[in-house]
Amino acid sequence: MTTNEGLSDAERWEQGMSLRRVVLGGEHVDSSIAETTDLTADFQDFITRVAWGDVWSRPGLDRRSRSIAVLSSLIALGHHDELAMHLRAALRNGLSAGEITEVILQSAVYAGLPAANSAFRIANEVLREDD
Repeated sequence: MTTNEGLSDAERWEQGMSLRRVVLGGEHVDSSIAETTDLTADFQDFITRVAWGDVWSRPGLDRRSRSIAVLSSLIALGHHDELAMHLRAALRNGLSAGEITEVILQSAVYAGLPAANSAFRIANEVLREDD
Protein backbone atom coordinates (compact mmCIF):
# COMPACT_ATOMS: atom_id res chain seq x y z
CA MET A 1 0.00 0.00 0.00
CA THR A 2 1.26 3.48 -0.83
CA THR A 3 0.85 6.41 1.53
CA ASN A 4 -1.37 8.13 -1.04
CA GLU A 5 -3.77 5.27 -1.81
CA GLY A 6 -7.34 6.51 -1.60
CA LEU A 7 -6.38 10.17 -1.24
CA SER A 8 -8.24 12.82 -3.20
CA ASP A 9 -6.30 15.17 -5.47
CA ALA A 10 -6.65 17.88 -2.80
CA GLU A 11 -5.25 15.57 -0.12
CA ARG A 12 -2.34 14.50 -2.38
CA TRP A 13 -1.65 18.20 -3.04
CA GLU A 14 -1.58 18.94 0.71
CA GLN A 15 0.67 15.94 1.39
CA GLY A 16 2.91 16.93 -1.51
CA MET A 17 3.15 20.58 -0.48
CA SER A 18 4.05 19.61 3.08
CA LEU A 19 6.82 17.27 1.94
CA ARG A 20 8.01 19.70 -0.75
CA ARG A 21 8.49 22.37 1.94
CA VAL A 22 10.43 19.97 4.19
CA VAL A 23 12.75 18.75 1.43
CA LEU A 24 13.27 21.91 -0.64
CA GLY A 25 12.78 24.50 2.08
CA GLY A 26 9.91 26.89 2.56
CA GLU A 27 11.73 29.83 1.01
CA HIS A 28 12.30 27.99 -2.26
CA VAL A 29 8.72 26.71 -2.41
CA ASP A 30 7.28 30.13 -1.57
CA SER A 31 9.37 31.65 -4.36
CA SER A 32 8.20 29.01 -6.85
CA ILE A 33 4.57 29.56 -5.90
CA ALA A 34 4.94 33.37 -6.07
CA GLU A 35 6.35 33.07 -9.60
CA THR A 36 3.43 30.93 -10.80
CA THR A 37 1.71 32.30 -13.88
CA ASP A 38 -1.33 31.20 -15.84
CA LEU A 39 1.11 29.30 -18.06
CA THR A 40 2.79 27.42 -15.17
CA ALA A 41 -0.12 26.95 -12.73
CA ASP A 42 -1.05 23.47 -13.96
CA PHE A 43 2.62 22.44 -13.90
CA GLN A 44 3.02 23.62 -10.27
CA ASP A 45 -0.10 21.64 -9.35
CA PHE A 46 1.26 18.57 -11.18
CA ILE A 47 4.67 18.79 -9.45
CA THR A 48 3.05 19.13 -6.04
CA ARG A 49 0.48 16.33 -6.47
CA VAL A 50 2.48 13.82 -8.51
CA ALA A 51 6.20 14.33 -7.82
CA TRP A 52 5.79 15.20 -4.14
CA GLY A 53 2.33 13.90 -3.19
CA ASP A 54 2.70 10.59 -5.01
CA VAL A 55 6.31 9.60 -5.76
CA TRP A 56 8.30 11.30 -2.97
CA SER A 57 5.62 10.24 -0.46
CA ARG A 58 5.91 6.52 -1.22
CA PRO A 59 7.29 4.39 1.64
CA GLY A 60 9.63 2.24 -0.50
CA LEU A 61 12.70 4.52 -0.20
CA ASP A 62 13.79 6.91 2.51
CA ARG A 63 14.48 10.55 1.65
CA ARG A 64 18.26 10.05 1.62
CA SER A 65 17.93 7.29 -0.98
CA ARG A 66 15.53 9.38 -3.05
CA SER A 67 18.01 12.26 -2.97
CA ILE A 68 20.79 9.97 -4.20
CA ALA A 69 18.58 8.83 -7.08
CA VAL A 70 17.63 12.40 -7.96
CA LEU A 71 21.22 13.66 -7.86
CA SER A 72 22.39 10.79 -10.06
CA SER A 73 19.62 11.42 -12.57
CA LEU A 74 20.18 15.17 -12.72
CA ILE A 75 23.94 14.71 -13.18
CA ALA A 76 23.49 12.06 -15.88
CA LEU A 77 20.98 14.12 -17.80
CA GLY A 78 22.89 17.40 -17.43
CA HIS A 79 20.05 19.21 -15.64
CA HIS A 80 22.36 21.66 -13.93
CA ASP A 81 19.60 24.21 -13.40
CA GLU A 82 17.95 21.80 -10.91
CA LEU A 83 21.13 20.33 -9.40
CA ALA A 84 21.92 23.06 -6.85
CA MET A 85 18.38 22.95 -5.47
CA HIS A 86 18.53 19.16 -5.09
CA LEU A 87 22.03 19.28 -3.58
CA ARG A 88 20.58 21.53 -0.87
CA ALA A 89 17.70 19.09 -0.49
CA ALA A 90 20.15 16.18 -0.19
CA LEU A 91 21.91 17.99 2.66
CA ARG A 92 18.51 18.56 4.34
CA ASN A 93 17.78 14.86 3.84
CA GLY A 94 20.92 13.94 5.73
CA LEU A 95 23.58 13.36 3.07
CA SER A 96 27.03 14.55 4.07
CA ALA A 97 29.46 16.38 1.79
CA GLY A 98 31.46 13.15 1.62
CA GLU A 99 28.42 11.17 0.50
CA ILE A 100 27.64 13.79 -2.14
CA THR A 101 31.23 13.41 -3.37
CA GLU A 102 30.67 9.66 -3.68
CA VAL A 103 27.43 10.16 -5.63
CA ILE A 104 29.21 12.48 -8.06
CA LEU A 105 32.18 10.11 -8.43
CA GLN A 106 29.80 7.21 -9.10
CA SER A 107 28.04 9.35 -11.68
CA ALA A 108 31.38 10.09 -13.37
CA VAL A 109 31.77 6.41 -14.21
CA TYR A 110 28.30 6.05 -15.73
CA ALA A 111 27.41 9.57 -16.90
CA GLY A 112 30.84 10.84 -17.92
CA LEU A 113 33.60 13.03 -16.65
CA PRO A 114 32.21 16.32 -18.02
CA ALA A 115 28.93 15.68 -16.17
CA ALA A 116 30.80 15.01 -12.94
CA ASN A 117 33.05 18.02 -13.45
CA SER A 118 30.00 20.28 -13.74
CA ALA A 119 28.38 18.60 -10.75
CA PHE A 120 31.48 19.13 -8.60
CA ARG A 121 31.55 22.81 -9.58
CA ILE A 122 27.90 23.24 -8.57
CA ALA A 123 28.35 21.18 -5.38
CA ASN A 124 31.30 23.36 -4.35
CA GLU A 125 29.13 26.46 -4.75
CA VAL A 126 26.30 24.92 -2.70
CA LEU A 127 28.62 23.69 0.05
CA ARG A 128 30.28 27.13 0.28
CA GLU A 129 26.79 28.64 0.79
CA ASP A 130 26.10 26.09 3.50
CA ASP A 131 29.21 27.07 5.51
